[in-house]
Amino acid sequence: MRRWSLAGQMLVLQLLVVAVTVAGGAALALVQARELLTEEAGRTASAVAVSVAASPDVLEALDEADPSTRLQPYAERVRTATGVDFVTIMQPDGTRYTHPNRAEIGKRFLGHTGRALAGETFTETYTGTLGASRRAVTPVMADGRVRALVSAGITIDRISGRLRDQLAWGALIVALALSLGAAGTWLVTARLRRQTHGLGPVELGRIHEHHDAVLHAVREGLLLVGRDGTLTLCNDAARLLLGLPADAEGRHVRELGLAEVLTAGEERVHLVGDRVLAVNSAASRLGTVVTVRDHTELQALTGELDAERGFADSLRSAAHESANRLHTVITLVELGRTEQAVALGTAELRAAQELTDRVVGSVREPVLAALLLGKSAEAAERGSELVISQDSELDDPGLDPRELVTIVGNLIDNAIDAASRAEVHLSGDERGVVIRVSDDGPGLTGPAAFEKGWTTKGDGHGLGLALVGQAVRRLGGTIEVAGSTFTVRLPRS
Repeated sequence: MRRWSLAGQMLVLQLLVVAVTVAGGAALALVQARELLTEEAGRTASAVAVSVAASPDVLEALDEADPSTRLQPYAERVRTATGVDFVTIMQPDGTRYTHPNRAEIGKRFLGHTGRALAGETFTETYTGTLGASRRAVTPVMADGRVRALVSAGITIDRISGRLRDQLAWGALIVALALSLGAAGTWLVTARLRRQTHGLGPVELGRIHEHHDAVLHAVREGLLLVGRDGTLTLCNDAARLLLGLPADAEGRHVRELGLAEVLTAGEERVHLVGDRVLAVNSAASRLGTVVTVRDHTELQALTGELDAERGFADSLRSAAHESANRLHTVITLVELGRTEQAVALGTAELRAAQELTDRVVGSVREPVLAALLLGKSAEAAERGSELVISQDSELDDPGLDPRELVTIVGNLIDNAIDAASRAEVHLSGDERGVVIRVSDDGPGLTGPAAFEKGWTTKGDGHGLGLALVGQAVRRLGGTIEVAGSTFTVRLPRS
């Protein structure tokens, strides 16, 4: 059996609430109307009774031998004129002088008269000859004594009739209120149904649980930025990768320093703190959906792989050059120029061995030594010269080789790109490691070179020096720029 949707349950609940509210209001209004009509009848009866008791005609009639002869027509005229159901004038003992039913004249009044005999006007609900009525009883005073009593009243049936007349209009108002409430409830429910796709509370709860579990379990950062630039959603991975505070949601991206990172467009690489992040932004109807992936380790491995590939390319190039020189030596031997062949071969061997011996002898870190040899060959291929300073001396630096490859490799690449000659100096002691790379180019100034996008090529995609700055910060070191000389100081770990 299919569960009711949330919208359906809300419709039934709201209809019940509207019905109960309207019915309760109508019942309360009915009770209040009955009370008001009863009170109004009492006030009317009291006013009529007091007016009759104060009439001089009544006092004159009481002095006659048969007061009823004069008082009965007077009482009926007052009753008809005022709209009450009875006006009864009686002796102090309750014997009636007047009554709408002449057969009741001379009989005893049905009701209480004690308070009136004490000189007080009062109202009560009492059942008499005409049925239940709301009546008033007041004394007729003359010479300081009670000469007679006057009672005027309106029957409860007549009050109920007036209430029924008002009830018809009230029923119409109640029906209209129910109709409007039902229509409003249906409209709200229809909108809720569209927003919840007709799902019930259980399904919505399960979807929320799945959404929350997936959102916080994925390793990729996920953010949703509203059209006004407000960060509306952020998972745990995004907070970690971007260094966002716990209250980031609901704040503007400019306030969080993410305006450039979260710019919609193609995938870009951004440096945030010590991390290399691949950020992909895409516009949607809800705003901008941003995914963030950590490429720090991948970038480091890529740099190391590039160094190894460069070294391999350099070895192939060296092999190619060696083959050319070997063919030259063989040709000289075949031509009988043995001495020249020996001299050429010895010179080439001596130059290659001297470079290898100097690098290997100066740098004890194998990965770093291989990088320097590879960059030397690469510089030669590109028509540049890479010189390893004679006073370089670096034992095991005790630092992450991948970070060293990132720093030294990118500094050398930058120097080779900018000039025809570059020089590398490496040294270290118990305090730390010093890396100095200089070239004969124009140089640069300021820290902007270590920001993502800076380049001398003018294409806006520079990343090498930014990676250098990031690696130096991770190792807790410093970097100085003086013209075309970069000096990096790294403490030993």
